Amino acid sequence: MADRHVDHLLIGGGIAAATCAATLRAEGATGSILLAGRELDPPYHRPPATKEYLRGAASKDDALIQPETWWSEHDVELLTRTNVMALDPEAKTAKVGKEEVSYGTALVATGAMIRRLPVDGSDLDGIHYIRALGNADSIRKDVEEAERVVLVGGSYIGCEVAASLTEMGKRCTIVMQEDEPLSRGFGSHAGRAVRALLEEHGIEVLGGADVERFAGEGRVAAVVLAGGREVPADAVVCGTGATPDVMLARKSGLPVGDTGGVRCTAQLAVEGFEGLYAAGDMCEYDSVVHGGPVRIEHEEVAAAQGATVARNMLGQGVVHDVVPYFWSDLADWCTLEYVSGGSSFDDEIVVGDPGSGSWGVWYLAGERVKACLSVGGGVDLERARTLIRSNEQVAAGDLRVASGA
Repeated sequence: MADRHVDHLLIGGGIAAATCAATLRAEGATGSILLAGRELDPPYHRPPATKEYLRGAASKDDALIQPETWWSEHDVELLTRTNVMALDPEAKTAKVGKEEVSYGTALVATGAMIRRLPVDGSDLDGIHYIRALGNADSIRKDVEEAERVVLVGGSYIGCEVAASLTEMGKRCTIVMQEDEPLSRGFGSHAGRAVRALLEEHGIEVLGGADVERFAGEGRVAAVVLAGGREVPADAVVCGTGATPDVMLARKSGLPVGDTGGVRCTAQLAVEGFEGLYAAGDMCEYDSVVHGGPVRIEHEEVAAAQGATVARNMLGQGVVHDVVPYFWSDLADWCTLEYVSGGSSFDDEIVVGDPGSGSWGVWYLAGERVKACLSVGGGVDLERARTLIRSNEQVAAGDLRVASGA
């Protein structure tokens, strides 16, 4: 016998669950809502952790998804620092802290866990990873007296943190396996443009480099690359990716797909379990946009999925057909915006001049648009969304003309 019942149980303290709660109320839900997350704080936006919050230009309150008073004002029970220890999707019950809670519908949105670099010296002081605001607090304090900081990884985390620390007066070096920063997602043309921007602001970029070990006595003093080169470091921040947190899901017998996320339908319903949904970094769903199963890690994607789940909890039966949107700020130097309907492409159409600050890239498979990058408003992202959805054939020349190139 459960200790109590809630109409909607939201497991996870991130933006997917927070958006689900807000959408439930906005769409007219009158039943009880319980959001339980192990995070120390109310749900907050994570991107500021590598940007304005890291630089000390924004407070924790600025990062909150909802003001602290919103939860009580909208009759949503919020439990922070609370682990959901078990989930029985057949009985529709969960162990929330010390309570046994039954539910009508539930969302599992447990996010992802940092992928740590398994090399010698990784336990030295001064080596950081960043996913939460608390990590940003630690980095900011640790680099106060640092002169040189090494960023391991050339994706969002490495580039954003390098830009922020450079603005804070630190000398930064990015060490990465790929040849160009952000090139794994945005391709070689964009990668070269981002490298030029980083180098223009004094950031050293070392591509095609593997970290062999960290060197130092008690505290990190250098990053040693394969081949023997030593890069001096007073501190290190690793942006080496994340893995979906499916520990609760596996323990509960939920299906896990090839991407490592919980298998869901196009409605984000967990396959095989009535009334149960997943969203965010640990959700693998059948995408009508991509034409197959995908798992996408980004805050904007998690928010959109949380909204779809809320509508389906209310019986609307909607397919999640939102074209995924991403963005990344490199200090105030530039903002990269990206929409994607697939990660496989065979042609990149560059429009505009990256040196002008307004440019973009169309990504094509055959004659069909699969993704689009816009910097400084260089490309019309609404048109890109339309072309991705329609999957219509388009000539490269038309894309250049439509983008003003």
